[in-house]
Amino acid sequence: MLSRRHLLVSAAAASLLPAGFARAADKPKEIRIDWATYNPVSMVLKDKGLLEKEFEKDGIGIRWVQSLGSNKALEFLNAGSIDFGSTAGSAALLAKINGNPIKSIYVFSRPEWTALVTRKDTPINKIEDLKGKRVAVTRGTDPHIFLVRALLSVGLSEKDVQPVLLQHPDGKVALIRGDVDAWAGLDPMMAAALSQQGGQHLGHPQFERGVLEELSRPDQARARGLRTSAQI
Repeated sequence: MLSRRHLLVSAAAASLLPAGFARAADKPKEIRIDWATYNPVSMVLKDKGLLEKEFEKDGIGIRWVQSLGSNKALEFLNAGSIDFGSTAGSAALLAKINGNPIKSIYVFSRPEWTALVTRKDTPINKIEDLKGKRVAVTRGTDPHIFLVRALLSVGLSEKDVQPVLLQHPDGKVALIRGDVDAWAGLDPMMAAALSQQGGQHLGHPQFERGVLEELSRPDQARARGLRTSAQI
C-alpha cells in the first residue's frame, strides 16, 4: 500500500520515476519533481508547498521543474533531470514499449482531456476536412496519439496532414493567431482557447480507456500498442 508520502509525491495523471531511482534507505538531499498545466494536482502541490512541508523534517529539499508536455517529462526522466514526472497514460505506455526505463508508480485519474480543435471561422467541420491542413501537435503526447487514431478512423494517416510540431502552449497560440488550421490540444489550455476565441471540437478520445491499466503490464502493452507506436 502506498503511504501518504508516496501519494503526495506521485499524484499525477500517471506518475513515473526512473527505474534506477534510489531506494528509501538512500535518503536524498533533494527530490526533483515536475509540475505541468496538464496536471492540476502538481500545481496545487507546488502552490501550497505541501511537499516542502512534508519533507522538511527529514532535511530533504524539493525542486520543481516545469514540463510543457508528456514528451518533456519523459525526456527529463530519461536524462535523469527529475526524479518524478507526470505524463499522460498513452504517452507513458508508448515510452515503455519503446524501452524508456521508467516505472509507473501511481495513477491519478483517467481524464478525457484532449481533442482536435479548430477556430470558429474555419470551414473544417469533421476529421476528413483536415486532409492537407496544418495541424499543431506535440509529438509523443496523448494529443499526438489521438490525432493519429482520429485520422486512422476516417481512412487517413499523418501523411495526409501537415503536422506543425509545437509544445502545447505554442500550439494554442498558433491556433488563435491562425498559423495553423487545427490543434491537437488538451485541457486546461484547450478550454481557455475555446473560451477566449470560440471554436469547435472535431472529436474526443475513446482509445484511452483501459490504457492506464496496461502501464504495469509491459508485455501486454507491447502486443497491443505496436500499431499505434509504429504510426507515431
